[in-house]
Amino acid sequence: MKIKIVVVIIISGVFLTFWFTRKTLSSNINKTPPSKILLKNYRPNNIYNIPKTIVNRAKFPVIDMHSHTYAKTPEMVDRWVKNMDEVGVEKTIILSYATGTKFDSIYNFYVGRYPERFEVWCGFDYTGYDKPGFGPAAVAELERCYKAGAKGVGELGDKGKGLFYSDGVKAWGMHPDDSRMDALFEKCAELNMPVNIHVAEPIWMYQPMDSTNDGLMNAFEYRLDNQEGIIDNPGMLTILENTIKKHPKTTFIACHFANQTYDLEKIGRLLDLYPNLYIDISGRFAEFGTIPRTTSKFITKHQNKVLYGTDSGFATEIYKITFRILETNDEHFYEIDWFNYHWALYGLGLTDVVLKKVYRSNALKLLKK
Repeated sequence: MKIKIVVVIIISGVFLTFWFTRKTLSSNINKTPPSKILLKNYRPNNIYNIPKTIVNRAKFPVIDMHSHTYAKTPEMVDRWVKNMDEVGVEKTIILSYATGTKFDSIYNFYVGRYPERFEVWCGFDYTGYDKPGFGPAAVAELERCYKAGAKGVGELGDKGKGLFYSDGVKAWGMHPDDSRMDALFEKCAELNMPVNIHVAEPIWMYQPMDSTNDGLMNAFEYRLDNQEGIIDNPGMLTILENTIKKHPKTTFIACHFANQTYDLEKIGRLLDLYPNLYIDISGRFAEFGTIPRTTSKFITKHQNKVLYGTDSGFATEIYKITFRILETNDEHFYEIDWFNYHWALYGLGLTDVVLKKVYRSNALKLLKK
């Protein structure tokens, strides 16, 4: 009996110590003089008496064109599907990066359990990319993945140092417009496999990490300005254009607005010029949600080539935040803990016609193709 009492006292003491420590830290942060507040601790409260819309379910059925292998157990996959049902997501595209047995395993894990709710896209095998004769084996593996169920390819990734989104070899120094990639992209055209491609990163990651950097809070964590020999944001956009121009029969999806949210006219020009180019809006809701009028005008203009995606896990909260940004006219709200930017966000208030295309019908065109 005495032992039990001692244990309870110890546990209670530990809990109280943790509680008081947490309260003290929180209190100290709130009491920090303004000149000493760190950007990472900046958590402003919206004091405006303005509408706040909670969007629990998308206005129209949704196809999420950009997700990854977040679920690690069958129970997590089940939870994911329940969340999709709750918020109105009809189907999710898993961009696996994978080839070989890894792809087969991922495909069976998701599609084998819920064939109507998931698609799994494969990656490219870059093995031997830096040696003579690269190409035929990679194309053969692409064809094998296609026969195993892959309907598309992605997410390919190049932030300026070469193609590296892969579960195997990282193809440093080889960019998408490299001639060594030609046979792979041409085979994608032949098989009607869209290619989801990530080029560059948001412009702030390449800029000096100083007081002039508008996105410093997020940029510093993913900084690229300190890496030698890296191609910058505009340079990667040029590489993207070279690639889509070289392969006009291949459908490309430049994810994250091709990381041009700081200057949407740049990616808009490519959307106007190249019928084989689409974009997805995944992972950049904070970047475009802070410029609602410009973004709304842009998406409305290019409404036939814009795809919905999340790239942020499968919690119901992230879906609801994206719906709020796309559907409502809400103003000046913060999602710092989700997106890690200090600025306020705003709703785009897209029309029903545009929403239906972005949420689903544009994706259906590509998936059925």
